[in-house]
Amino acid sequence: MFAVIRRKVVASRGTSSALVFGKAVRPALSTPRVCDTVLGEEIISLPRKLCNARSICHLVISGRSTMSSRPTRKVVGSLQPFYVQTSRMNFSSDNGDLVDAVVPFMGESISDGTLATFLKQPGDKVDIDEPIAQVETDKVTIDVASPEAGVIQKFVANEGDTVEPGTRIAVISKSGEGVASPKKTSDETSSQPPATEKKIEKKPDSTTPPPPAPEKSKATTPSPPPRTSASEPQLPPKERERRVPMTRLRKRVASRLKDSQNTFALLTTFNEVDMTNLMKLRSEYKDAFLEKHGVKLGFMSGFVKAAVSGLQNQPVINAVIDGDDIIYRDYVDISIAVGTPKGLVVPVIRNADQMNFAGIEKEINNLAKKATAGSLSIDEMAGGSFTISNGGVYGSLLSTPIINPPQSAILGMHSIVNRPMVVGGNIIARPMMYIALTYDHRLIDGREAVYFLRRIKDVVEDPRRLLLDI
Repeated sequence: MFAVIRRKVVASRGTSSALVFGKAVRPALSTPRVCDTVLGEEIISLPRKLCNARSICHLVISGRSTMSSRPTRKVVGSLQPFYVQTSRMNFSSDNGDLVDAVVPFMGESISDGTLATFLKQPGDKVDIDEPIAQVETDKVTIDVASPEAGVIQKFVANEGDTVEPGTRIAVISKSGEGVASPKKTSDETSSQPPATEKKIEKKPDSTTPPPPAPEKSKATTPSPPPRTSASEPQLPPKERERRVPMTRLRKRVASRLKDSQNTFALLTTFNEVDMTNLMKLRSEYKDAFLEKHGVKLGFMSGFVKAAVSGLQNQPVINAVIDGDDIIYRDYVDISIAVGTPKGLVVPVIRNADQMNFAGIEKEINNLAKKATAGSLSIDEMAGGSFTISNGGVYGSLLSTPIINPPQSAILGMHSIVNRPMVVGGNIIARPMMYIALTYDHRLIDGREAVYFLRRIKDVVEDPRRLLLDI
């Protein structure tokens, strides 16, 4: 077992070492490690017996790491604390009867989040590992769990605060002593009779003469109402507007989509697919498929298999530009765009090229449930080499999807509509779907994009091609 340690690098000459509990530890050259060149952080693995999940360690690094094949890009000039991560970690500080509930580790690429909401109130009883608050990050929503069973004494953070791993959220009393009783409810306060106040009316003084009535003017003309300029716009009142803070997930989606437009040379090409044979296949075998595999047979599995075939025939669409190089991927990880109440998320079907129809349908069903419940993990959304977006479930007839960075292309599916088509010289109503491929024209030429869509069309219209590999 190994514990993962994050460390910062200081730019100077020398070797790389770490102080763990006051002892210098030099990782072996064979120690598995990952270098994050974007954040300038390196991750090393140390034996679990040298680490404590609830301890804060300081690394003293001197020089560039001798175990990294490339230097880090970010230089840190001061030492910073870090947390040791185990497979299951919730930070807390125990002070006798009182225990602090703090923000847990949120992932290698997430440094902070927003305290979205409290699930409990002061005075509520909680069990160990019971969620008491939720932290919203750029990608997922993370629960802050109670480290011990007890009663919430107080909250030390407010909703809307920006928090980091290790930030104190609440104080838990294991015995429940010293916890203030909850405030009286509005029903209790309303049952109490309100205090009555006696008003003393002041009688008018009979000795003081009344003031004389004002004389009416003989020639009085009513003043005309104020005239508004015809050029002034009549704006709706502010009372009919609502201002709501944008969630971190929505801000992240907006930023990534705008970066995609600013970075890529976006171009979209279209085609149409006759869904007759795929719909017939589904209708004939949906009951037997459900009985054997325990999941319904949908259209997404057919399009995923068709996309895998198209990416294998046109590998450049599965590639990506990295600086002055092109990275070709020998695997196919399909991202599926899913709309949720909190925003758009894109979970990934790993190794889709090695799955059959049943495996793809099961994975899509599992990821869709997690996306709706907001329980997707970072690993389930990281990576992905190609994206499929199905706007047809909302009734979209045609669209131009935007690439999901750092991928190079995205396939857009749309609604199925009966349209008159010429088949064998006769005009026949056919269930047709428009499909769209948006791609990075810096890397992908129109020839490859058109061939890819034609492969999608051929496989969906005749699924037997997958069996014969033609």
